[in-house]
Amino acid sequence: MITTSKYEKRPGVTVSPRERDCAQGWSEILEDLKERKDARRIVIECFHGVQLEPLRRELVAKLGASLVLEAADALLPAEAIDAKFAARLTEDPVFGFLTKPELEEYFDAEKLRQARQAAAAVSGRVVAVGIGASLLMDGDLLIFVDVTRWEIQMRQRRGQAPSLGLDNAAERPAALYKRAFFLDWRALDAKKHELFAKVDFWIDGNLPEHPRMITGATMQAGLASLCQQPFSLVPYFDAGPWGGQWMRQNFDLPPGPPNYAWCFNVVPEENSLILRCGRREFELPGLTLVHEFPRPLLGEDIYRRLGAEFPIRFDFLDTMGGGNLSLQVHPLRQYIREQFGIQYTQDESYYLMDAGPGAQVFLGLRENVDRKKMTDDLHQAQEGVADFPAEKYVNAWPAKKHDHFLIPAGTIHCSGKDSMVLEISATPYIFTFKLWDWGRLGLDGRPRPVHIEHGLRNIQWDRTTAWVKENLVSVVKPIAEGDGWREEQTGLHALEFIETRRHWFTSKVHHDTEGTLNVLSLVEGDAAIVESPSNAFAPFTVHYAEAFIVPAAVGPYTIRPAAQATRPLATIKAYVRKEKG
Repeated sequence: MITTSKYEKRPGVTVSPRERDCAQGWSEILEDLKERKDARRIVIECFHGVQLEPLRRELVAKLGASLVLEAADALLPAEAIDAKFAARLTEDPVFGFLTKPELEEYFDAEKLRQARQAAAAVSGRVVAVGIGASLLMDGDLLIFVDVTRWEIQMRQRRGQAPSLGLDNAAERPAALYKRAFFLDWRALDAKKHELFAKVDFWIDGNLPEHPRMITGATMQAGLASLCQQPFSLVPYFDAGPWGGQWMRQNFDLPPGPPNYAWCFNVVPEENSLILRCGRREFELPGLTLVHEFPRPLLGEDIYRRLGAEFPIRFDFLDTMGGGNLSLQVHPLRQYIREQFGIQYTQDESYYLMDAGPGAQVFLGLRENVDRKKMTDDLHQAQEGVADFPAEKYVNAWPAKKHDHFLIPAGTIHCSGKDSMVLEISATPYIFTFKLWDWGRLGLDGRPRPVHIEHGLRNIQWDRTTAWVKENLVSVVKPIAEGDGWREEQTGLHALEFIETRRHWFTSKVHHDTEGTLNVLSLVEGDAAIVESPSNAFAPFTVHYAEAFIVPAAVGPYTIRPAAQATRPLATIKAYVRKEKG
């Protein structure tokens, strides 16, 4: 247990020593843009969730435009957008079918043509602004205003981020998130990728009244440099109906929420990156790095197999002083592909950072379970007839600090109360089939969605007590040791494509990415230093419980204690196993 929190909640990477390389505030942004006096066609493309009023008031109105084109004016009617995407969204409250719509699908082709004609007819300056502005005209100055995923979710909760083309800001945040996840973000990510190399200026729209701006060249150079060094994403913390107090106490988190259930710390779909110019920060979605520099970040093997997909997820699940997670199962690979359009599934594991007295992990079925009776009991629990007797059907394994429970897709599981779990898994994000939520409500006072039928079609009924004990419960295998260090294999199971290695050390340990992405966390000890044997990157300090990424392009690196070690430190490292043959 640490005595003083050094957990870095705003990690960043310096990409320039000059603060002025990041314009700060609307006046500096306008000053920099006014240097482009020759720009007659200015396109201000926006991501979902951008607050347009400050942008119009502080920037567009002061650019001296003869004509301003609003991208929203060319959208299809809301009912047409709804009808076009209904089949992909489905009627399920959580799941849709993941496709990659094109941004053009949201727009009226005739209105786009008219906008282009209007722009061409004006001899003075024309500004196009909003989501889809780049469809209205070709610009000689292209600006992209971006927002991080977490900030968009906060705006959805505040009623400030309607879906693209709809007037639905007052809908439940879960419904807004679902539509964004399955539709809007996919279309906009694709458009961002298409425009990335052409963008002249990027605006950080996370603080609408206090924006930051960097050049396209600074963005490209900064992201390229990240692929040559270890770095951390910006973690975020959220409350949940089962959440605990461990992270609040150990990470010095604010007292406001009733608990902190989750910390997403290596999930680029959700987490952000901070680029620093001197002391100034520019924050952007972590997914931008994955989409624009997949080969040096992920390695050729992962890129060949999965494309520009970040396959490893680290996050915390805190039930210390809280309750059990929902009893759940993740879909099998063929099922998630056929039902939801996802190419790989959420194989996962629970690494115990800490555990209270009596902590346990529910994992796998008991021997000789009556399948029909269990199915009937799940349905009766869902209907409110009786609570589901989980321990009658599911093993409850004692859990202690540094245990590692492996959870291949199809295995029924959940973490019990009074545990602090580092979840190491593959990254299909939201595809969890809840079977039983212990009869409680979500923080919004409503029942959380349960997907019994999906779950029953994916439970592997032969993963029972004896098999689980032999294959999934803290199966630790010594790998190697040297002066002041030892390496252990802790998982994951052969059914899963992620490997994990734990190193205990009091002196320097040599690592090598061997051309593939590494993700690590310091799971024991106050601080360690990651270094390059050839001084290819500056020393990188990691504190207890922090997670960090070592890109495939880094190659050899070392990790040592930050101070003289009187007891061993430990890291857990995850990487994707290379395909055989």
